[in-house]
Formats: sequence, C-alpha cells, structure tokens
Amino acid sequence: MSHIYKLDCVPNNYHWGKIGRSSKVAQYMSSYPNFKVDDSKPYSELWMGTHPDGMSMLSDKKSTSLANLISSDPEKYLGSNIAALYENQLPFLYKILSIQTALSIQAHPGKKLAQELHIKSPNLYRDPNHKPEMSIALTEFEAMSGFRPLEEISAFINEYPELRNVIGTDIADNFVKVSNSKSSTLQEQKSALKAAFGALMKQSQQVISDNLHSLLEKTKSQSHQTGSIPELIHRLNSQYPDDVGIFCLMFLNIIILKPGDAFFMGADEPHAYISGNIVECMATSDNVVRAGLTPKFRDVDVLVDMITYDFGPAESKLTVPTEWRNSNTQGPPSKFSKLYNPPIDEFSILRTSLPSNTDFDQILISGPAIVFIAEGNGSIKTENQKVDISEGNSFFIPANTPFTLENTNSSDHQLLAYTAFCSGL
Repeated sequence: MSHIYKLDCVPNNYHWGKIGRSSKVAQYMSSYPNFKVDDSKPYSELWMGTHPDGMSMLSDKKSTSLANLISSDPEKYLGSNIAALYENQLPFLYKILSIQTALSIQAHPGKKLAQELHIKSPNLYRDPNHKPEMSIALTEFEAMSGFRPLEEISAFINEYPELRNVIGTDIADNFVKVSNSKSSTLQEQKSALKAAFGALMKQSQQVISDNLHSLLEKTKSQSHQTGSIPELIHRLNSQYPDDVGIFCLMFLNIIILKPGDAFFMGADEPHAYISGNIVECMATSDNVVRAGLTPKFRDVDVLVDMITYDFGPAESKLTVPTEWRNSNTQGPPSKFSKLYNPPIDEFSILRTSLPSNTDFDQILISGPAIVFIAEGNGSIKTENQKVDISEGNSFFIPANTPFTLENTNSSDHQLLAYTAFCSGL
C-alpha cells in the first residue's frame, strides 16, 4: 500500500541568511502551525532528508524521524536497487537556501579526499561522503562558479595592478604570458592558473589589506551597476572587510540566474553563493573546504591542492532542463514537468509548474523522492490517499509510488513543486 509522508523540517539561522520575513525559508516555515517568524533573526536554510545535522521528522508521528522510517524497511522505502547501492540510506540531502550575505569561497571533496579528511579531522569534516550539488533559482540568484576563461583573468591582471600585486609580479607575468600564448598546452595553462590562484590565497593579510584598500579607493567613483566587478568588490568588502575572497571575483565566473535556471557543481570545483533564494540538492554530506569570505575555519592548502583548475565561460556551468517522461514508460513527455539531471547518480530534480486551469500532472519515479511545494495550493494523491498541500510543505514519497499533483487554486496562480529523487537506473 502506497503512502505519502508529510515532513516537519527545522530551519537554521546562520549569519548569512536573509532576515525575518524577507527570507524564503521563513516564509515557507510560516506554513508550520507553531512557527513564528522572529524579524531580528536570519533564516538561512531548510533541510529535508536524513542528515543528522538537520533530520526531518514525520508530521503525524512527531517522534519518528525519516531515517527511522526508512531503516524500518529500506527495500520498501528506497527500492531494492537504491537500498543495495547506498547501504540502506537515502542518497541525497535537499535544501532551501535564503542568502543575504555571501557564503564562503569553497569546494567539496570527492569521495577519496572526503574519507581522508574525515579520518584526519572528524570535527571539521563530519562524514566520509562526497558532496556534488545542484542549485535551482527560486528568485534572481548570484553566485561565483568555476574559473573564468584565462583571457578574462589576464585582462583583470592588466587592468588592476592590485591584483598583480597580491599574486606577485613574476607569477602574474607568467600567467599572462601562458594565457595569451597560442602554443601553451592545457597542462601549462592549468599549472599557471594554480600558481596564480594559490599565490593569491596564501598571500599575507597585510598585502591583501593594502591592495584591497587601494582597489576600493580606485573604484569608489566608478559606476556601481549591480553585479559589476566594482559593485561586488564594495558589497563583499562591506560583508567581509579586507578578505582575500574579494579578489576571487576576478578569478571565478559570476553567474546570475533567473527563476528556474540551474547550475551544477561537481567535486573539487570552486564556487561561492552571493545572494538570492535557491532550491539545492546534494549527496548526503556536509563536507565543505573553505578558503575565504567566512568566519569559519579556512583550509587553504587543502583547497588549493584539491580543485581541478578547469576553466571556461559562465554559460558552461549551467544545467539546462530537459523533457521528463515517467519511469518505465514510453509515453509522451510531460507538459508541466521538466527534468534537471546532473552527471551523478545520487539525485535529479523535477520542476513541476501547473497553471490554475490545469487539473493534474501524474508522476512515477522508481526510487525515493521528496516533494517540496514552492508556490500555490493543491493536493498530492496516490491510489489510496489524498493530502492537501500548500506553499512550504514537503513530503517523502517511497519508491515506486505513483503520485499526482493537482492545482486547486481558484485564482490565476500556478502550483510550483520541486521533486528531488534518486531513480537508481
């Protein structure tokens, strides 16, 4: 017998979250009967899943966690294939993020490095798993992701003497030479990029501060169009004064997503979130190696050595949604659901947008799923159960449980749902 499990989730209040009712996390939590927004507090993340740092509980059984439910019969709730592949564990962690101030310059380790870091420093790296992740914008969203094309970094070195100074003249000159040479090999280009980025991240605080002050003075009278390099330099310095991570703006791509746009970050890829609201899904891990824009521990040597030094335009980081067909069917693609399918096995995401004049969209997934309602009201149904849904609700759907989303809004308003799942196919 199929069943839908409504989840109770707990927000966290990291300093970088949006404040009070301006936070999507707080807005979504307002659907919980006993939740009251504190307009003096940041609301940063809402976790959905089985990670011990943010465990979801069953709404109708307050003492039962989602992890306990799954462990009671892993093959039933995950499907036999998923249960075998992931040692009876839900393989993904699902989140909503509301970002007011930038998150750290960071990367996530692959499985081998994650295991090594966990053994060496379990208090800092709390699990041995990797953490590839994908983000889908709920509102306009800004981020840094992956290294820019080398010629862009070279142009910044030539434009801003301060960047050359913090890298070091010899290393900067070699980077410009290699990046502008038509005969340089890919390995030479990556080596020059690693040398330049590593020199920046390991530079003394005094040199960083002196050159950042010069850069701030030089750019204060420039046009500060939102998202431009001068504007971002000043904005990030107001959040993290004199921080080396501000110079990373000239190394990493700046991407601005519209609602529904997405990007994927594999292991060992440098990135940082700047502002906005997103749906985020990742392998079940909380491992982060940080090196800038953070009050937390910075593992600079590990970060510089671990990242891939792949480079390319911002557009190459985006994940374009594709048609969705239900598992094990050869029928036509859905009119209302689109698939975001990153190049990993642990998760994919469906974005279902039902107009008010649309009855339903039926979804069949072979593995476990968590459905989050981002907008609107309606219902979610299986063959023997119907549950009312509203903005901010989340539900666990066991493997091989067909379910139907219905829009019951009386006005011209869409029902927008995001479904994270692992198909195991």
